[in-house]
Amino acid sequence: MHAIFTENLTKRFGSFTAVDSITFGVERGEIFGFLGANGAGKTTAMRMLCGLSRPTSGKGVVAGYDVAREPERVKRSIGYMSQKFSLYEDLKVWENIRLFGGIYGMGNKLIASKTEQTLAHLGFEAERNTLVKALPLGWKQKLAFSVAIFHEPEVVFLDEPTGGVDPATRRMFWEMIYQAAERGVTVFVTTHYMDEAEYCDRISIMVDGRIAALDAPKNLRRSLNAPNMDAVFQRVVERRP
Repeated sequence: MHAIFTENLTKRFGSFTAVDSITFGVERGEIFGFLGANGAGKTTAMRMLCGLSRPTSGKGVVAGYDVAREPERVKRSIGYMSQKFSLYEDLKVWENIRLFGGIYGMGNKLIASKTEQTLAHLGFEAERNTLVKALPLGWKQKLAFSVAIFHEPEVVFLDEPTGGVDPATRRMFWEMIYQAAERGVTVFVTTHYMDEAEYCDRISIMVDGRIAALDAPKNLRRSLNAPNMDAVFQRVVERRP
């Protein structure tokens, strides 16, 4: 069974079609990149997959739940991290972890034990009482990702999570993504950094609300005779009807 599956998934706003009949599947434990220029429809598609926006037509299934009929079940089965990291700046590190554990419906004893595990894993024991707003940007990023998967979701959605951070921190963040995927978490990530597309098992490229290309990065480079993912992206966009 796919962790994510769509069939002709469509979203219209009046006469405008933001997502136009997209069909794809994502395997469990796969790192799937979702690429596209601003306005291509990728954010709208992600909102439907997260159960935040009802499709106009078509089908979407995430973690075994229908996004149109069972949006609340979808929300409980996923994690989410945005470019702004979704953290509460005026709470301490441990308070953020505890808060999200409660939001996800975890019991107090489990939250307490997992909080200590998370702090140790991140090397944040000395920062447990630090306000999040005082953390360096890269640390906030690591904490936000750890919070997003704190409840061990089947799927985690990452919406341009590395925007504004330096290349070294981005590489460190991707190591965390790999570790999560190795534990069986399916990672669905949007990014505008073409070098990050190389880190994904497969990528799709959206153009004008449609999936214009979908394959492993090396296969797309070969089929389009492109030296890198920047060239792949340009060639896919340029060949649109």
